[in-house]
Amino acid sequence: MGFLLKKIAGYWLMPVPLATTLILAGLALRLARRAPRARRWLVAAGAGWLVLLSNNGVANLLVRPLETQFPPVPELTAGAPLPAGLAGCRFVVVLGSGHTDAEGFSANNQLCLPAQSRILEGVRIWRALPDATLVVSGPGRTGQPTHAEVLTRVAVALGVPRARIVQIDTARDTEEEAGELRRIAGDAPVAFVTSAWHMPRAVALARHAGVRVMPCPADFTAVTRADGWPPGDYLGWDAAALQRSTWAVRERLGWLWVWLRGKTAPAPELASGTK
Repeated sequence: MGFLLKKIAGYWLMPVPLATTLILAGLALRLARRAPRARRWLVAAGAGWLVLLSNNGVANLLVRPLETQFPPVPELTAGAPLPAGLAGCRFVVVLGSGHTDAEGFSANNQLCLPAQSRILEGVRIWRALPDATLVVSGPGRTGQPTHAEVLTRVAVALGVPRARIVQIDTARDTEEEAGELRRIAGDAPVAFVTSAWHMPRAVALARHAGVRVMPCPADFTAVTRADGWPPGDYLGWDAAALQRSTWAVRERLGWLWVWLRGKTAPAPELASGTK
């Protein structure tokens, strides 16, 4: 019940559902010819919220603080030393994102863009650690392949032996994924792959579960150009910006939920051993 309530509350607090609710409430008051001042404020608040979060500059401001907490894994050159902490990892973990069950499409074409980026980064890191086990996660709909299975098919197509892959296909969210990962990896170091905007909350949950993770972020959406963010970004509005803002809002609400339950601190016995 708690999981369902969390999902329902989280959905209605997202930018589009929240803005739509405000606008519809204002229109309902207009049809009822009641509270003229309140209905104007409701419509203005809903429309203004959508316009604000659809702005490219605002979206970047919201997402970038999440994406810069952990650095990306640099290019891995054959024969060159691996980055500190990566060489000892015995597992490469790719957290699930999403896919569309589409008959006749290859597995990679069924994945959403964040999932594509995550699995590509996971396989790239696994190639530098061929003795490691690749762990992929994500449930699925009844009668359809799980998300973990779709990720597995992509990894196999990219050269990872299926025997080197372990699936987590029953975890419903990041917290449950962290618990399953602890069961699989134990105290072994883990190269931890997820979207950069999702990494802070995912790392907090994994470390609280006792997993020794090395963050390996992927799917960066607000990369700073060499000349910085020009003022022109604030003159552009599009659906992609609204999507980035939605991720940022969701992650902050998720972090608040984790923090309220005291799950943001690393497990004490592993705090000094993780990076």
